[in-house]
Amino acid sequence: MRTIALALLLALAACSKVNQENFAKVQDGMTEEQVIAILGKPTESTSVNVLGVSGTASRWVSGDTTIVVRFVGGKVALKSLDLKTK
Repeated sequence: MRTIALALLLALAACSKVNQENFAKVQDGMTEEQVIAILGKPTESTSVNVLGVSGTASRWVSGDTTIVVRFVGGKVALKSLDLKTK
């Protein structure tokens, strides 16, 4: 039973869109919709509106990989990739 669960977990991780290759596809100026098309729905997202300027920080997590994208006015302004190694 453990072997089957482990195999499924590994298969799902291999299919994840949250990886270094897709991170490289995310470019400054892309819309949130374009980024979601590449990475899928974010794991979590928070939005703020300061003096009429909207901003969103979205985070995608899969296994040991975390991608954070910050949007200003609905477009990519900053992105980061964290690959945890054991």
